[in-house]
Amino acid sequence: MGQGQPRQGYRQGHQGTGPGAITPDGCAVELYSRLSARTEPEVIAAAVPAGASVLELGCGAGRVTHPLLERGFAVTAVDESAEMLERIRGARTVQSPIESLELDETFDVVMLASYLVHVGEHRVRDGLLRTCRRHVADDGCVLIQREGLDWHTVVPRERVDPAGCTVRIVSSDPVGDGVNSVLAEYVFPDVRWTQTFRSRPLTKEAFEGYLEAAGLVVESYLTDDGTWVRAVPR
Repeated sequence: MGQGQPRQGYRQGHQGTGPGAITPDGCAVELYSRLSARTEPEVIAAAVPAGASVLELGCGAGRVTHPLLERGFAVTAVDESAEMLERIRGARTVQSPIESLELDETFDVVMLASYLVHVGEHRVRDGLLRTCRRHVADDGCVLIQREGLDWHTVVPRERVDPAGCTVRIVSSDPVGDGVNSVLAEYVFPDVRWTQTFRSRPLTKEAFEGYLEAAGLVVESYLTDDGTWVRAVPR
C-alpha cells in the first residue's frame, strides 16, 4: 500500500497514513519507535516507589517502557499490536486489547498514558478503567494521562519533538455525541505520517466520575496542567 493511502483499523473513525505497519487505532509502528519519551518517565518515577512493579497499558513501541526499565522498574508491557511489541526490549510483554486483559495478578502501579482515557466509545473507556482497577494492588496506584483543558480548542498547534519530528494537531472537529475527530501530523526530514482518531473531551468532574464508577478515586494531580493523575482503589 502506498505511503499516502489511509489504512483503516477496526476502531470506528481511526486510521493512519505513512510507511510501515499501522495499528487498529491508526498508530504507525515506526513513528512510535522514533518518538522520544519527553517528561513522562520523570513524572512517573516521582509518583511511585523505586523498583515498583508497573503494568503499562498501551505500551506501543516502548517509548516510555524503556526509560522506566532503565530506572529500575519491573515493567509488564501490554499492547494489542504484535508489531509494536516486537520493538520492546527487556520487559515482559502481553498482547491483548486493554479492555479485555485478564492477568490474574496485581501490580504496584498501573499506567494508562497516551490520553487513552479519552477514547470516544463509552464502553471502551469504561473497560479500560475496569482493567486498571482489576490489576492494581489494594495499596497501589493508577497513573492516568489526560488531555489539557485547551487540547481541542487551541488548534492548529505544533511542537518539535526532541527526536527531530514536528508534531502538528491539524484539526479537532465535532462528530456527534460529544466526540471530536482529531487529525495529527508527524513530519520528520525524511518521512511523514498522519493519524486520525476519535477523542472525547472530559471535564474534571466527568473524568473523576468515570473513575469512581470503576472503583477508583483521584488522590492527586501530579502536574500543574492537570494532565497526569494519581488514582487509588476505593
